[in-house]
Amino acid sequence: MLRNQLFKQGKLTVKSSKLKVTFGVAMYVFLTFHLFLFASFSVPTYKIAKLKYNGGGDWYANRTAVPNLIAFCNQNLGTNISSVEVNVDVASSDLFNYPFVYLTGHGNVVFSDQEAKNLRKYLIGGGFLHIDDNYGLNQFIRPQMKKVFPELDFVELPPQHPIYHQKFDFPQGLPKIHEHDGKHPQGFALVYKGKVVCFYTYECDLGNGWEDFGTYPEDSQQNRDKALKMGANLVQFALTQ
Repeated sequence: MLRNQLFKQGKLTVKSSKLKVTFGVAMYVFLTFHLFLFASFSVPTYKIAKLKYNGGGDWYANRTAVPNLIAFCNQNLGTNISSVEVNVDVASSDLFNYPFVYLTGHGNVVFSDQEAKNLRKYLIGGGFLHIDDNYGLNQFIRPQMKKVFPELDFVELPPQHPIYHQKFDFPQGLPKIHEHDGKHPQGFALVYKGKVVCFYTYECDLGNGWEDFGTYPEDSQQNRDKALKMGANLVQFALTQ
């Protein structure tokens, strides 16, 4: 009754331009708030895992590296990667849940035949492996990756390769992050049917740069920024190539 009286008296009219504007603003605020609320509590789209291998090497090295890289990617790439780092065994079927897997360490790496087979299946099926030499890994990882892809050899990617020109531009190619032997940093890839399935950073030590600032006093904030930007390029490349 009251609603009808208001209509009759002209005190309330849905045709009023003022009411239309008010309604539009209110609806905009309502939708914006709920979209923000939904985004704040949305389920992460991706997870990044650290590869757990046998042989005695410290697969668990660079403990703060991956969480820091994830935070950087979410902030700068607009990704929605889970902030929780996951450890996954080479032979596990869970490997296939992660589009990007990180392997690092200083020492021995051993893949069994079953592990090599599982890793090959993962990489051929669309997965991406980033191997980061934490110093001393080179002599061990190369023969193990040969088990995974006997028909492939690591090839050095030139500075012009798209992996260095994603969100962040690296005209000179892979940046030098942590000094060991004074050698030039190199980025190698295993390319299967035209697709980079594995990227190997040698004499660069990106993971050291991803760690909490101050972990390595000799590493500057400038180098840390370079490391995070290059890491973000790897994630972007892996998810979009």
